[in-house]
Amino acid sequence: MPAAPLTACHECDLLLQPVVLTLPRSRAHCPRCGARLYSFHRDRLEKILALTLAALVLLLTANLYPIVGLNIQGNYTETTVIGAVHHLWQDGREALGGLVLLTTVLMPAIELGAVLWLVLPLWLGRRSPAFAPVFRAFRLAHPWAMVEVFILGVLVSLVKLAHLADVLPGPAIWCFGGLMLLLAALAGLLDGHTLWQAWDEAHPDDEAKPA
Repeated sequence: MPAAPLTACHECDLLLQPVVLTLPRSRAHCPRCGARLYSFHRDRLEKILALTLAALVLLLTANLYPIVGLNIQGNYTETTVIGAVHHLWQDGREALGGLVLLTTVLMPAIELGAVLWLVLPLWLGRRSPAFAPVFRAFRLAHPWAMVEVFILGVLVSLVKLAHLADVLPGPAIWCFGGLMLLLAALAGLLDGHTLWQAWDEAHPDDEAKPA
């Protein structure tokens, strides 16, 4: 007989037999420490897909439009995130520019692209190819998507520059603010148990689920 799958509590590492949740908005908690293990929503995949598509639109818009503008004695200048990275690179701050590009543009794009790759086929009742590697890429990219840190840094900079010039927030900063909220909501809905349960219920293909 194959061994029954176990779920490890992410707080205290207690191994537990998985519980099948059927009631709407029901949750499973660790009996030892009380941490939430996973929850059940009938329309969770639809919500994840909607949040992911909205976040991708905001991420694209935030990188196309100026994030901030400065009016210094009648001279107005503005820049986008990519433009700021370019200026940092030209000023010899390659490490800082690369870090901004990585944590603000590349990693959020990889994270959202991986979620879309995983969830869209599951929502259609099918299993996406390379499910396990893409899921691992999503887990690796998630800690490096630091949009909230970028927003905090921009706000601090705006406060410091307020006495030197007229600071005009651009459309991108509002998009990044909305993106931060969508990513937080997405993190609250998305968990491995939900994805693997949907994977089990989807139509099988040639890919075998890893042990």
